[in-house]
Amino acid sequence: MIYSYRACMDKYGTDYNLKKAVNDGTLFQIEKGIYADRDRVSELELVMFKYPNAILTLDSAFYYHGLTDVIPDKYILNTGRNASKIRNKKIKQYFCSEDLLDIGKTQMNHQGVDIRIYDLERLIIELIKYRSKLPYDYYKEIVRSYRERVYDIDTEKLQEYLPMFPARVKIQSIIEEEIF
Repeated sequence: MIYSYRACMDKYGTDYNLKKAVNDGTLFQIEKGIYADRDRVSELELVMFKYPNAILTLDSAFYYHGLTDVIPDKYILNTGRNASKIRNKKIKQYFCSEDLLDIGKTQMNHQGVDIRIYDLERLIIELIKYRSKLPYDYYKEIVRSYRERVYDIDTEKLQEYLPMFPARVKIQSIIEEEIF
């Protein structure tokens, strides 16, 4: 498990005791202000810990949902419009209005790491919104994967999400043409 400096101070009480735990090997310093109970922490787990209000979307979410086997070179995160800019070369950040951010947000366990990610229904909307920014072959691969998993899609949930998005009529039309 990963702990913040504050959580470690609550547990160990003083800097001396914290440093002693690190020296004893019962606690490991991963980065400045971030500690763990094991010496190795996955990059995904660290990203989820450092950015607790961010949600995996697009390439990252497509991969973790098994819609593609292309491993993304960056973590694609959706954050609120008022969130601070993430200055990390391994992360691509998209800003989203606060009222749309949590629509379709769910938890998933990937190789023992709990991740915040959009569900399949929200990802369809994201796929359509950003289709012009995705490589054509990659886009078609995701569409093909959705067609193969069409019975996994909760159409009622999708119909509930659509009215909340601008250009919902166009998005719905494209979804009906290309996926269903």
